[in-house]
Amino acid sequence: MNNNKLSILFLVQRAKLNRQGKCPVRCRLTYLDQRNEFSTGQFIEANNWYSKLQIAKPPNDENTYFNNQLGLIKNKINQAFLFLQMKDSGFDVDDIHRIYKGEKPKREKGVLESYDEYKAKIKKLIGIEIEQVTYDKYVESCNHLKEFIKFHFKMNDIKLKDVKSNFLEEFDYYLKTQKGKKGLAQSTINKAIQRFRKTLKYAISEGYLESNPFMMHVSKPIKKSVVFLTHEELGKLEAHEFKTLRIQSIKELFVFCCYTGLAFKEMACLKKSDVIKGFDEKLWIVVQRNKTDKEYKVPLLPTPLKIIQKFDDENSNLVFPKISNQKFNEYLKEIAEILEIPKNLTHHVARKTFASTVLLYNDVPMEIVSELLGHSKISTTQEHYGKIVQKRVSEYITVLAEKLK
Repeated sequence: MNNNKLSILFLVQRAKLNRQGKCPVRCRLTYLDQRNEFSTGQFIEANNWYSKLQIAKPPNDENTYFNNQLGLIKNKINQAFLFLQMKDSGFDVDDIHRIYKGEKPKREKGVLESYDEYKAKIKKLIGIEIEQVTYDKYVESCNHLKEFIKFHFKMNDIKLKDVKSNFLEEFDYYLKTQKGKKGLAQSTINKAIQRFRKTLKYAISEGYLESNPFMMHVSKPIKKSVVFLTHEELGKLEAHEFKTLRIQSIKELFVFCCYTGLAFKEMACLKKSDVIKGFDEKLWIVVQRNKTDKEYKVPLLPTPLKIIQKFDDENSNLVFPKISNQKFNEYLKEIAEILEIPKNLTHHVARKTFASTVLLYNDVPMEIVSELLGHSKISTTQEHYGKIVQKRVSEYITVLAEKLK
């Protein structure tokens, strides 16, 4: 049951008089910053009404009857409010008024109700258009939203029409300050908001909501530096031979991804049939990106080709042996410690290294980098790697300045 308070206020319209010289009395309900005002059908002489006390004076038969009538109205409103609270679902001030009048509350979709409906719809697309992990992210984001609504509105759900333009700002602030000691990262918050906005688009398409309340909202920028291995660090890693077989194997797989840009799942699921001869009679990796559902092709450079040959297993249709992402990253921590690489080494660093050290630092154009990474649009590549290009330009200018001296 929610703990939001209902305000009931009786107002005397002193400017309006009936034939008996009495003023009509209206009732104003305020709930969740929304008002509903209606006529009580009661009349009173203006001088007999005490607004602060909300009663008629002096005590006589007529005023006592009047006060009793207002008391009955107030009790009936409180009963309607209690009834809706016990249902423990989203309602607004108009619903309270409807129950008071003996009507049924207007059936309107709630935020979480609509979100759950959207989740049920995309769940059926797992394995067809989306991955299980994508659906799981929607479930996680929905749970964040449930907690926020419970915390901020003291309710289990709110109506879609009650979502205001500042909702996302409040949601953003909640996720920063209430989720654990440090709160969630801005990138995680932006993704949660992005998924919520998709459910609102669904609600609009289904006719549950007339317009998008977040039309003018802009996601907060993320100041995140790209972590990648420098040319020296990559060379150091390639040259080192680890005595432990498992560590050496992880190193080889990591280096393979440094020269192909494959994400972990794409590497782990890479089949021999994904390695094919291209138009140039050279070997290419042709895979479907799980994240963007876009086919992309990566030419096999000599280094990753040698690694593929090392792992060749006639009894498997996969290129590499199976390993979990968690274990892979654990071994990378050991590798970074042994080689004294002062970076948080994870599998994703390999993809960043491919884009930065292998491609951009070797003057591969941004549009080619975008294509090789399988990005759906070049702006994504520019957003992540624009600073690296600037640094490369700076290095060229420094060399040029020396020549011009």
